Amino acid sequence: MRYISPAALLLFSLAAQARPSQSPPLPDAVVDLRAESSAAIAHARWRFVEARVVDAENRAPGADLKPSGAPVSTRDISPRLGSPDFDSAAWVDISPDSLELRRTNGKLSFGWYRVSLTIPQTIGGFSTQGSSVVFEVTADDYSEVWVDGRQQQILGASGSGVIRGWNAPQRVVIDTNTLPGATHDIALFVANGPLSSPPSNYVWIRSATLDFYKPGRLAGAQPVESTITRGKPAFDAIFPPGTQIERIADGFSFTEGPVWVPLVRDLRYGAGGSGGYLLFSDPNKNVIHRWDPSSGEASVFRTNSGYSGLNGANIGEYHQPGSNGLALDPQGRLTICEHGNRRITRLEPNGSITVLADRYEGNRLNSPNDLVYRSDGTLYFTDPPYGLPHVYDDPRKELPYSGVFCLYNGQLKLVSTDLKGPNGLAFSPDEKYLYVDNWDEQKKVILRYEVSPSGELSNPFVFADLTSIQSEICFDGLKVDSNGNVYASGPGGIWVFDASGQHLGTFSPPELPANFAFGEDDGRTLFMTARTGVYRVRLPVSGLQTR
Repeated sequence: MRYISPAALLLFSLAAQARPSQSPPLPDAVVDLRAESSAAIAHARWRFVEARVVDAENRAPGADLKPSGAPVSTRDISPRLGSPDFDSAAWVDISPDSLELRRTNGKLSFGWYRVSLTIPQTIGGFSTQGSSVVFEVTADDYSEVWVDGRQQQILGASGSGVIRGWNAPQRVVIDTNTLPGATHDIALFVANGPLSSPPSNYVWIRSATLDFYKPGRLAGAQPVESTITRGKPAFDAIFPPGTQIERIADGFSFTEGPVWVPLVRDLRYGAGGSGGYLLFSDPNKNVIHRWDPSSGEASVFRTNSGYSGLNGANIGEYHQPGSNGLALDPQGRLTICEHGNRRITRLEPNGSITVLADRYEGNRLNSPNDLVYRSDGTLYFTDPPYGLPHVYDDPRKELPYSGVFCLYNGQLKLVSTDLKGPNGLAFSPDEKYLYVDNWDEQKKVILRYEVSPSGELSNPFVFADLTSIQSEICFDGLKVDSNGNVYASGPGGIWVFDASGQHLGTFSPPELPANFAFGEDDGRTLFMTARTGVYRVRLPVSGLQTR
């Protein structure tokens, strides 16, 4: 991310506000699970049992902040999903037509609804083969949804199975490539609310449907026009003719710093039931968003992502106080460049924050911009002053340079001051080289450094130079694919260079990408954060996913 004038930021913000808010697309077929005749299409069987609070035992927090301390008395819910008494509880069969009946005795009360169902082959002529299936339910007052014993639990999540709000509809993706005849067991936990002041009313189901979508429709991706310059024949192996760029989300003020979180790493945050998701920053709004590929929905993952009021600074002065670059360490923990707080932090699986770097030799960092991990856990990050209100002339600036830093074995090292505006950075596949690009109209370059085992950089080599191009746009985000090709956001879009520095070609969605990241299970999807929208494109080559 680089400095953008307040006037330009205002234009981006107005453009975002002019866009309609996102809403789920209309399904291709619907099964109403509250109507006997319709529910029969899916062989739906509803059951209910009242839940209650019971005494239980646990352990107090230990030194590791986990329940590893002394035994303590607490409370639990019975029956509890996953426990031996869940299936053997006193379940009562109820008809779909009776879901609106009030159940429990009101006040502080809870209940479990269960519906087992089978995916039909057709619905009014619509073939369900390969379709995406969504269970949508609105319960009174709060609800949690478990599908086949699993619930997607992600820090900061709202909906998709966890409580979304007061009488709010829940949308949970059951399958994205369903087969007719597949069976599912959905458990719905409903609580009377508000919990702090329980009302006299009861729990009940306002609506419940199965929504079916043709393949690809649920994600809401929209093909867009793209700008493509084919410089060398080798570019066709990276961006073949006919390759389509899609918009997957929009309406933001400014998008930045994407990272793909695969399921295997996401398990450290307690998630399940999906193949992963995309996180990206909105530094203008001071939030990190999460985009779910199974539903196509974007939600707030973390607020106050880059500024939380540290040192009493006035957030109104900042154009971009929020987080910028995001990366995963080798253990899968999210690491964040915090503009306004002027530091690098790590989000732990238990939700706590660990400060990795905020000062160098007693002076505060400028505003960490982007970051990358080496496979051994060594962290590199760039530190231009673009997050400060007055950038290079800001009186709060304590360092006389814009550095590239390395955190090696707990020691913070300054490894380069060669660039005025160091921005994106990435390793070569063998990690012998580190590429760093520069946001500077007078020196639009990418430097390639040799990297020592202890983290030092040496022998800077001008890998690419676009200074002759007359444009206020300079180099921004930077990534490398598994073949060693270098991708850098610059004038006109994403420039692709081979490992020797030869320009192969350039491509871009309608909005200029600020940054991008490879993701999804095979690493061949390139996600692009571009002004007010987020885009993706499938490529034949896989990328080095941001560690």
